[in-house]
Amino acid sequence: MNNRKQQVVKNAHHLFVEKGFQATSIQDIIDYSGISKGTFYNYFSSKNELLIAVFTWLHTTIEQERNQLLVGKSLTDVDVFVKQIDAQMKNHHKHKFFTLLEEVFVSNDPDLKAYIKNTQFIEVNWVYKRFIDLFGQEKKPYLLDCAIMFLGMLHRNFHYNFMVNGTNTDPHEIISYSVKRLLPLVEEVANSGDILLDPQTIKEWLPSCPNTKHQIEQDISAALIDLKKQLHKQFTDEFERQKCTELISFIEEELFKQPNPRKFVVDSALHSLKQLSVNNSKTTLEELQTMIDQYVSERH
Repeated sequence: MNNRKQQVVKNAHHLFVEKGFQATSIQDIIDYSGISKGTFYNYFSSKNELLIAVFTWLHTTIEQERNQLLVGKSLTDVDVFVKQIDAQMKNHHKHKFFTLLEEVFVSNDPDLKAYIKNTQFIEVNWVYKRFIDLFGQEKKPYLLDCAIMFLGMLHRNFHYNFMVNGTNTDPHEIISYSVKRLLPLVEEVANSGDILLDPQTIKEWLPSCPNTKHQIEQDISAALIDLKKQLHKQFTDEFERQKCTELISFIEEELFKQPNPRKFVVDSALHSLKQLSVNNSKTTLEELQTMIDQYVSERH
């Protein structure tokens, strides 16, 4: 997405929050953004498509914040998971996410509702995968159920605490409380052997899940984090370590911070990593190359 189109998305977000989605006209967005009607329709076929672009932008910022919190940290660290959820909730509050969500349900538009339903499945899938990181493969059959129960507990705790305490609600306290309840819950469910939903259900919810932009971005971030860990184990020479770290950070910056990632630049950095022969990472550099190729092609 080019910078000008991205700015239109941000402008629309501002107007949707301030005036409401229904009350904001396409002309309002055109005037506020300083673009022509032709430019608007070159970017978006409708106001609904623009709202979906707003949600996509918000979800992308959340993904980037959550992934950034993993850099240099262990995937099994519960405190990091708490920080990721905290960052997500703060992002939702900052961008009035739930206000926009209410607009979708009021609109009764089937495409918007289908999009929101899909993002809810993506959220469950993210929590489920993080639970595998936290609790291990042996508990995997039970972790989709646990992810759903955790999200229900977290959202209800937020809802009723906000009803009582209003703006004095402490998000971190609620998240920490919910995660503490989660730890014995996972053990109890795994020990019981009871399963409500088979994790394979996710493939039915998200048949293209491995190919979605969000999923690929998450997989690339996890692979780059793992590479950083492996290079610290593999190289004793500080110069070599620094060189690899700089190359990986450069790839992250180019892929996730630039509006139009330059594939030839990323390929050059990957080639340099291959020359250094980084070994024993969970994802090979060839697999990483394939994921990046797909990610960049979807960005352009």
